Amino acid sequence: MHAELADPGHQRADPPAIEAKGICRRYGRRWALVDVGFTLRRGEGLVLAGRNGSGKSTLLRVLSTAIRADHGHARIEGFDTRTDRYQVRRRTALLGHHSNLYEALSALENLQVAARFLGRDAGARELVERLDEVGLADRAEDAVAAFSAGMRKRLMLARTLLQEASVVFLDEPYGHLDPPGFRLVDATLDRLRARGATVVIATHLLERGAEQSERALVLESGRRAWEGPAADLVREGTAFALPGKAGA
Repeated sequence: MHAELADPGHQRADPPAIEAKGICRRYGRRWALVDVGFTLRRGEGLVLAGRNGSGKSTLLRVLSTAIRADHGHARIEGFDTRTDRYQVRRRTALLGHHSNLYEALSALENLQVAARFLGRDAGARELVERLDEVGLADRAEDAVAAFSAGMRKRLMLARTLLQEASVVFLDEPYGHLDPPGFRLVDATLDRLRARGATVVIATHLLERGAEQSERALVLESGRRAWEGPAADLVREGTAFALPGKAGA
């Protein structure tokens, strides 16, 4: 038994972090995704680009099991998004467009609720430290109803980080943020990558997304229009009339 385990020929290689093949998703008569697929190794970063309505958000929601694909299949670290949804959700975190924050609760209380859902025994001190990471420690006791759009995005980011997922999907993480907020997202991505997380970023800020990724995928009308090294994204993205300026 021990000899077999020591033999590299008998050891199974780790599955890819993300493996998607032939993903199709329809809303009514409109196909939001048509035959989309890619493979991402563990620890890699992918920037997902495309115009509004190109299918970026739909793809992230399929991969995170928020919705089901109509055709095709996807695996997260070897687990099927259709049949192993519990295992997939244990390993993934999605920062989406909709906050799903509790307006009447404070920032700290929102994280406390999230920690309970995750089954985590996180004390107030740890959660305030999470808020400090996103620049909200001094607003920990304030109700979310009084927060600006940028502050809500920061709180959503703190809640996403609380999951400590090995695969993280970020849908327009720079949206509603000011330049200091951009730098906060960049620093957060650096921390995620440093601990070995696989990160997929859907963004219009091509230069920032490319700096945080090895790979790039461009969607056009729900189809794969281009795929290649992230370093080539800004140049190639102009062929699809994509916005490319990263801002301050």
